[in-house]
Amino acid sequence: MKKSLQLFATFFKIGAFTLGGGYAMLSMVEKAVVDQKKWIDADEFWDMIAVIQSLPGVFAVNTALYVGHRIDGTRGAVAAMLGAIIPSITIILLLATVFHEYRDLPVVERIFKGIRPCVVALILAPSLRMVKSAKLNWKTAIIPLATVFLIWWCKISPAYVIITAIVGSFCYAIYINRCVKKEDKP
Repeated sequence: MKKSLQLFATFFKIGAFTLGGGYAMLSMVEKAVVDQKKWIDADEFWDMIAVIQSLPGVFAVNTALYVGHRIDGTRGAVAAMLGAIIPSITIILLLATVFHEYRDLPVVERIFKGIRPCVVALILAPSLRMVKSAKLNWKTAIIPLATVFLIWWCKISPAYVIITAIVGSFCYAIYINRCVKKEDKP
């Protein structure tokens, strides 16, 4: 029960002080889960992020569910998920009740214009760490570059890119297994 309370408190704090969604909270989750609590090591954390990105659903919730389940099973998953979503739901409800009256005020518009660059930075920082943890080299860098090109320039849906990556990885694994079996034969 103590771990579940720690998970709830950790994700509640992260959810309460993060603007910009799941990707913006990544650096805070990494700091709390990997650096401070040492619940998960850095390699497992970034592997987890790679898996979570391909799952349907809200990124922040999926992250909380994975970490919570990894640390304290189903109870931990529920505690971490509730900790992650309660602050957001509360803030959204409060803003929704007040925002419609004040949304056209110049000061409110300036506040939101000021928040946008911060959100971009909050998303960019973990993205750069993810690139570093992927241990890209000049041979493997073609994959993320091709992905950006296909999604941004060619306007191909990310879903098709992910499905292609899954099929390609599966075919590559089969190929590698066959090569290893050939090497094992005398």
